[in-house]
Amino acid sequence: MIKQDGEHSRKLHLQELRADLIVAGGGLAGVCAAVTAARTGTKVILVQDRPVLGGNSSSEVRLWVLGATSHMGNNNRWAREGGVIDEILVENTYKNPEGNPLILDMLLLDKVKQEANITLLLNTAVYSLDKKDAETIDCLRAFCSQNSTEYILKAPLFCDASGDGIVGFLSGAAFRMGAESRQEFDEPMAPTTEYGELLGHSLYFYSKDTGKPVKFTAPDFALPDISVIPRYRSFNAQDYGCRLWWVEYGGRLDTVHQTEDIKWQLWKVVYGVWNYIKNSGKFPEAETLTLEWVGTIPGKRESRRFEGDYIMTQHDLVEQREHDDAVAYGGWSIDLHPADGVFSERPGCNQWHSKGVFQIPYRSMYSRNISNLFLAGRIISVSHVAFGATRVMATVAHAAQAVGIAANLCTKYGVTPAQIIEKGYLSELQQNLIASGQYIPGLRLKDHKDLVHSASITASSQLSFSGFSQPDLWKPLTMAAGQLIPLEKGPVPVFSIPCRAVSKELLTCELWLSSRKASFTPDVLLASRQLQIEGEGYAELDFNVSLEESGYVFLIFRQNENLELGYSNQRITGILSVFNLINKAVSNYGKQSPPPGSGVDEFEFWCPQRRPQGENLAFRLSRHADVFSPENVRNGVDRPVDQPNAWVAGSRDPAPCLSVSWEEPQRISTIVLSFDSDFDHPMESVLMTHPETVMPFCVRNYRICDDQGNELYSRSGNYQTRNIIRLDDAVSTKGLKIYVEHPLATVPAALFGLRCYEN
Repeated sequence: MIKQDGEHSRKLHLQELRADLIVAGGGLAGVCAAVTAARTGTKVILVQDRPVLGGNSSSEVRLWVLGATSHMGNNNRWAREGGVIDEILVENTYKNPEGNPLILDMLLLDKVKQEANITLLLNTAVYSLDKKDAETIDCLRAFCSQNSTEYILKAPLFCDASGDGIVGFLSGAAFRMGAESRQEFDEPMAPTTEYGELLGHSLYFYSKDTGKPVKFTAPDFALPDISVIPRYRSFNAQDYGCRLWWVEYGGRLDTVHQTEDIKWQLWKVVYGVWNYIKNSGKFPEAETLTLEWVGTIPGKRESRRFEGDYIMTQHDLVEQREHDDAVAYGGWSIDLHPADGVFSERPGCNQWHSKGVFQIPYRSMYSRNISNLFLAGRIISVSHVAFGATRVMATVAHAAQAVGIAANLCTKYGVTPAQIIEKGYLSELQQNLIASGQYIPGLRLKDHKDLVHSASITASSQLSFSGFSQPDLWKPLTMAAGQLIPLEKGPVPVFSIPCRAVSKELLTCELWLSSRKASFTPDVLLASRQLQIEGEGYAELDFNVSLEESGYVFLIFRQNENLELGYSNQRITGILSVFNLINKAVSNYGKQSPPPGSGVDEFEFWCPQRRPQGENLAFRLSRHADVFSPENVRNGVDRPVDQPNAWVAGSRDPAPCLSVSWEEPQRISTIVLSFDSDFDHPMESVLMTHPETVMPFCVRNYRICDDQGNELYSRSGNYQTRNIIRLDDAVSTKGLKIYVEHPLATVPAALFGLRCYEN
């Protein structure tokens, strides 16, 4: 028994913890930074002021995770983010195809707890800090309400991934809040005062059909007059969760210190909306619906943005400027919202897309005036306009992984974040990032420790791609359709396309390129042809043009609903059909037509259809395209970019095998394989269900043998992109054989990367 009288002076329980890196904030950015750092051997303390991880993606807010793929609604092909965030999204799709936000909570907690180098503090809020000097943080002070414990958290390095930037703010790091003028960065999209300078918060709700009539009595604080919300005319009783992103408010207020006021206003709106849906008599389909869940904390979009050594602007995104210190990329639209949110007469968002993904520089990932402070999440160094695209969760998670690798280098070399550039460690940062699964546009992995670089590589077969044998189904050309085809430089082969029409119809065919290398916006017309089609057969298309360099071409067929084209059920890594689709969810109306003077490009959208649709056009080539060589597994790029970058086995090979051999025995303890988990698939974390739990291109079953045929490793049921195999005992061998099984009868086996290490 513990008994104390009232005369004692009492203090909170105090605990001091030390690490190499302290990450404040357990959203996806903080999680990915912490996990990435921990895997390098860096000791990490991850401090999170909420009971679960995930931030806006958690069950507390329930926003889907999105980034460069943009619901497959833009021209960013094979753009899903790599590294830890890829692991998380792939695993969530496999284990949680229904999009249950509670299961995502579980997966994130499990991901962090698997790392022995992470100390996780939940329900622990940073409230103060001490500094060594004006430019250096010494320790953070935090309090956990659940165990009534105060923590002193000490480390040489800190990362602020807290959303509002509590560590940066308390440390004196330079920051901005609100929108810059158009003149400061020459940004045509800088908002007017009337539009507003801040994006607001959103609060979601879930409904459930009980199968019987349900009454609803609104609380007294519910918004009484729903007509003050201009959108009330288009309410939909079936919408719930983050499809209600437009329930937004707070852009005219202080989005840090007035968050509780904003939350109450959003509660008024939510309960007012539901009262209108249930009791106005205009939604008979809502009779059996009940209000299952309402958010208790709002999802924040914008507050402070901190200044690094570089501030990204609209020009970096739209022009896709290249940076020597690129460590990540984004591809969400420049997505700005009116400050009045749900009460505005304006559209709920104003989205303008770039022609492709844009690089994120390392200089935007650390504070310019606090020497040991990394920046991660939505607070990185960007203008308000650029923030419109960099703020989304998959993008911030991907960028934060650079912090994890950078922290390891800072510890290794005893330098500050900025000194990684000053002291010449930038290339090592970029290469280590790519080796960890990160994709950085324009860069390749050049890993001198990888033994595969000195090996001879052969395969039991290689797909000799000359198109598809026959059409398996026919579809009318009700919208313009196209095919992305990887070709080698030189004369373009003749295309044959199956088509049919009852009577004579005009088929308009075009061959396009992208003006930007490794981009997927068709904006350079090479040639066009028009053919008369009658009956059923193959149309021959000889464009009589030549490619100056290898890359993807767009074979496009303009709309004619009286024509049908043949499609194939076969799917191949790096081969994709695209359509001039409309996707209103991301302001895609088939063509982007920005207002004059906006500084945004005009172009057509060419996007894939979601499976089970999206079959390839059953075209044929007059000669095969040699683009699936086994040599691709060591070219340092593990996704389709300007080429498929994969070894693809022949579809009729009964036992596909990739072999590597050396003249002298090599000692091998680690093998890394990179499979095709379909980087074009967006993998939204909640609400959007998926037709598969495992991507159809992903090799499920494989085994690895040495040069004597001894099995070193085997796996069944793989679904992940990267498999890292650490052998219990290192082997000495002059060769390895990787036996893979075709994932499906219609999908030949593919492998992006193979790497071998001594340790």
